[in-house]
Amino acid sequence: MKLRTLLIGCFGGFIMLNSCTESPSVKDYSAYVNPFIGTGGHGHTFPGAVVPHGMIQPSPDTRIDGWDACSGYYYDDNTINGFSHTHVSGTGCCDYGDVLLMPTVGNPQYLTTDPESQKLAYASGFSHENETAEPGYYSVFLDTYQVKAEITATQRGAIHRYTFPESAESGFIIDLDYSLQRQTNYEMEIEVISDTEICGHKKTTYWAFDQYINFYAKFSKPFAYTLITDSVTMDNSKRLPVCKALLHFNTKKGEEVLVKVGVSAVDIAGARKNVESEIPEWDFDKVRKDARTAWNNYLSKIDITTSDKEDKTIFYTALYHTAISPNLFMDADGRYLGMDLEVHQGDTINPLYTTFSLWDTFRALHPLMTIIDPNLNNQFINSLIKKHQEGGIYPMWDLASNYTGTMIGYHAVPVIVDAYMKGYRNFDAPEAYKASLRAAEYDTTGIKCPDLVLPHLMPKAKYYKNAIGYIPCDRENESVAKALEYAYDDWCISIFAEAMNDFENKAKYERFAKAYEFYFDKSTRFMRGLDSKGEWRTPFNPRASTHRSDDYCEGTAWQWTWFVPHDVDGLVNLMGGEDAFVEKLDSLFTVESSLEGETTSADISGLIGQYAHGNEPSHHVIHLYNYVNRPWRTQELVDSVYKSQYANSVDGLSGNEDCGQMSAWYILNSMGFYQVCPGKPVYSIGRPAFDKAVINLPGEKTFSIVVKNNAKPHKYIESVLLNGKPLDTPFFNHQDITAGGVMEIKMTDRPTKWGVSK
Repeated sequence: MKLRTLLIGCFGGFIMLNSCTESPSVKDYSAYVNPFIGTGGHGHTFPGAVVPHGMIQPSPDTRIDGWDACSGYYYDDNTINGFSHTHVSGTGCCDYGDVLLMPTVGNPQYLTTDPESQKLAYASGFSHENETAEPGYYSVFLDTYQVKAEITATQRGAIHRYTFPESAESGFIIDLDYSLQRQTNYEMEIEVISDTEICGHKKTTYWAFDQYINFYAKFSKPFAYTLITDSVTMDNSKRLPVCKALLHFNTKKGEEVLVKVGVSAVDIAGARKNVESEIPEWDFDKVRKDARTAWNNYLSKIDITTSDKEDKTIFYTALYHTAISPNLFMDADGRYLGMDLEVHQGDTINPLYTTFSLWDTFRALHPLMTIIDPNLNNQFINSLIKKHQEGGIYPMWDLASNYTGTMIGYHAVPVIVDAYMKGYRNFDAPEAYKASLRAAEYDTTGIKCPDLVLPHLMPKAKYYKNAIGYIPCDRENESVAKALEYAYDDWCISIFAEAMNDFENKAKYERFAKAYEFYFDKSTRFMRGLDSKGEWRTPFNPRASTHRSDDYCEGTAWQWTWFVPHDVDGLVNLMGGEDAFVEKLDSLFTVESSLEGETTSADISGLIGQYAHGNEPSHHVIHLYNYVNRPWRTQELVDSVYKSQYANSVDGLSGNEDCGQMSAWYILNSMGFYQVCPGKPVYSIGRPAFDKAVINLPGEKTFSIVVKNNAKPHKYIESVLLNGKPLDTPFFNHQDITAGGVMEIKMTDRPTKWGVSK
């Protein structure tokens, strides 16, 4: 760790990227957003000030350790440790919490020595009655210091405003050694530039093994300072390095002190350019207004009509949550940190992104983006292709340009193939196809990642599925879940291969796509683990869960048996035809919800029977009824999910938000449809929630879903017209949306035969 005083020259001539000016036609959609939804329960969201897909996420941190510290904020807490500038939204793994800033009044306390404490020495009590969160803005009154804190943000910078009491001992703590869940700090450097400027750098190892953060902060009031760069001995006798700056100044009663903060993964100069180009003045209110305008522009992509204010808040908060990540990861000058952890010069017209929770978001978030913002989705795809080129393979879960190796599958493939099949091809398709083939093969060479990550990023399961046709459960963890997801991903490759005129690989991956058949046990009618002798794993209990250490992934046989989205007809045949399939599917929603095992997965949540809406493997299942001539069951079950799994409350999400996936499910379904199989540009019709939903498409076209006779008890569809013509099937195509038009759905309070094939 190094300390030095440094003078950095001024940077000029940078213009804020994607700055927004409010259009008179844009309504204040932000008024319907409640950023506290998901901050309780296990939603793992945060209420801080962000703009859509921003690089910086300034937000209050109320706890350090535990599962519910993943975003730094938990609504049940009553103290705030400070305001750090990087956060992940709704994840089940924790990282970030970088560059914590906290105002103080009085002699500052900073030496926390209790390794079990959730509260830092300088934490402040607060009341939710004195707390406000809205898109692009957060405020709270810190009781301990009698200071009002306010934060707003641009894409790459944050501006804070603190209103102090009168004191000769006012100041701030900048805590560089702080992070969520006490990550290992390998590098820390803090640099005093002048009596109003300070900057620093650190590298941490945690979920992301090599996470770099640089910051530059400028204060509106000159300060004196004390630097703490020693170490502290914790109660467990472990010595931890300390890197903090204690800033001191006098304040008058009601005096406002502002702080501008920029961050960068590249270097301190990049952090300074980022904030100076986007926040050149000290106009907090303008930045706040611009942030709200940016949110209104994003939220205006969908207009809904409903008399239920709670439902409107749930909807627009869900839409808000779909734009927290992926996050911009390119500086204002076009530089970015690549997957090879080298600095690259990019093009700000085509920015790079990070925070790809692909195991979750391939299902609904990216399909939603193909509807409301296909150009941005293409930027995400170009980012994924760059990551393959720089790091050697598509990421599974990319965080701060790090391969984390988290979760299973190779789901960059369906994200790309789905866009391609919908006609969005503003990317290097041959390169994307080559990278897709690479992701499906077992080859550990040429991948730039830590040794501990490599077996997870490139599991031996790929070797088994390619070499012997199935994944033995006695040789590979989570074998059934991996096999089912590989079969789907391989199906995506097969249709991509056909588009690329590679018919040899088309046939090969079509065979691989049928591999799900090996795991279906007709005697139990569940997908089960097969050992290396070709025998079923015993004993078998479809309710059993051992978190991340059994044949499934964050689920049980009850949830995973249905993951064959690319070949529902094949799954129906395996189960003995439509009636047998429906009988089994009905039982999923009616059996008792208990799980068994000593370490059951906490991710199996939001249970309706054994259907687990709180985790992603279940998200397509309700719509399977449409494939077997029981569309009324899809309608009534979608309706039941609205009522039981989403609410305008802090625990209004039944599971991790997972970077927008939980919310994207709600957005699509509440409009009346869902895509069961990304890669097939077909939507399954369910139960629309609103009187009207209008999708404002690119090119000034609209697609409207108008719901007649809509009421809470009217959850069944009587008839559907698509552009004035009767639609007798519960499916329609992506091109029906993009062409613009009107779908008119008439509802009733009783099940009907609409959508049943004659």
